[in-house]
Amino acid sequence: MSYILVVDDEKDIRDLISQILFEEGHTVKLAHNSMSAMDYINNKEPDLIILDIWLKDSEMDGIEILKSVKQNNPLCPVVVISGHGNIEIAVAAVKQGAYDFIEKPFNTDQLLQVINRALEASRLRKEVYSLQNKEMNESKMVGGTGAFKILKQKLDKLMNSNGRILITGPSGSGKEIAARYIHQNSPRANNRFLTIACASIQSEKMEELLFGQEVEGKISPGLFEKAHGGTLFFDEVADLPIGTQAKILRVLVDQVFTRVGGKNIVRVNCRIVSSTSKDLAIEIEKGYFKEELFHRLNVVPIKIPSLEERILDVSLLSAYFIDWLSKNEGLPNKQLTDASIRKLQNMSWPGNIRQLKNTIERALILGSSKTIINPKDIFEFIETEKKDSFQSNLLDFNSEFFADKSLRSAREEFERAYLKYQISKFGGNVSKTASYVGMERSALHRKMKTLNIETTLKEK
Repeated sequence: MSYILVVDDEKDIRDLISQILFEEGHTVKLAHNSMSAMDYINNKEPDLIILDIWLKDSEMDGIEILKSVKQNNPLCPVVVISGHGNIEIAVAAVKQGAYDFIEKPFNTDQLLQVINRALEASRLRKEVYSLQNKEMNESKMVGGTGAFKILKQKLDKLMNSNGRILITGPSGSGKEIAARYIHQNSPRANNRFLTIACASIQSEKMEELLFGQEVEGKISPGLFEKAHGGTLFFDEVADLPIGTQAKILRVLVDQVFTRVGGKNIVRVNCRIVSSTSKDLAIEIEKGYFKEELFHRLNVVPIKIPSLEERILDVSLLSAYFIDWLSKNEGLPNKQLTDASIRKLQNMSWPGNIRQLKNTIERALILGSSKTIINPKDIFEFIETEKKDSFQSNLLDFNSEFFADKSLRSAREEFERAYLKYQISKFGGNVSKTASYVGMERSALHRKMKTLNIETTLKEK
């Protein structure tokens, strides 16, 4: 049940309320003045405070305690109790943030009714706050590599505009995170960010979902209306039904639409952000996507790099996911060992950031240690995936490939593929690549020349 603090200078009142709440299963703390009340509040925030306005022999009266609570504990509801002579003060207290007031003397049913309403309202506010905070956390951009910084600089330039954005990148790379980041840092942040998963909606339901419906005068608004003043995000826009594409195009051109089954013109103002992991040029060529719609959506193109293009961000991303999962999912807050970080950086990530998050979550749940994530905690779950990925990213090392090659030739092919992979992984950085593979920089340059590896390396 709930933790409730009762603040009243009359012992009889404190004991009465305490007995009523105790019988309801609540945990109750009692305070007779402001000092003891603030000690309880500062030690642990109550779920509810029942507060008398007039407190004898107290440094702070009820109004002053209320002001402090609303400033420092804004989600904690306060129910004011008052005698006949303090009704006006009690009403003023409600205006200053108190949930409600109860006049003395009160009956048990009245008290419990107000308390239950206050607790339920508080629960809902905390849920909303938690969801909002979670959403903001989910829109946080994490990274430190050059590829990440370039991306973030581009996103930061888009905050105050209303231009349509088309975000491209491989599956799981963080396209929706980028869209949320733009929304949360734009003037539209106080309005809704709504997502439509284009690949998962049945084509016959798509128009009702987007444009709403009118049946016998009853209006059911669609996502365009609900996102008014905010942002509407088309996730995997390439999967939109071709018929719906034409209607969306008309909305983008005319800025108006009619609901399904309706005749009234609806005008909305929402920013359109789209994403795709497919090549829309190919989709257009096949007749699956309207070229005119592509040009309307692709006002500002943004490309999200794969995780392997920013592989050194793995450590920062992993630490962020550990913290996020610990706070939001109740998982243990473990630390990655240096060996685990190196293992993560050496892996291939076809599922990109989403795959990394899932890997970290599994390691937190199933890992053998209560405090750290060891390399075995990671590879125990993705060894097959890693092996397959290694083969696809380097070479397909099977008997047919080597059948007509000498040992020297095969070794050179392996070294060439291996070094290309490592160079790409470290973004072309000479020092980091050489250090990781165990070579001097000069030796790495010579080896690349010998193997005819043509790439642009960064010296720092």
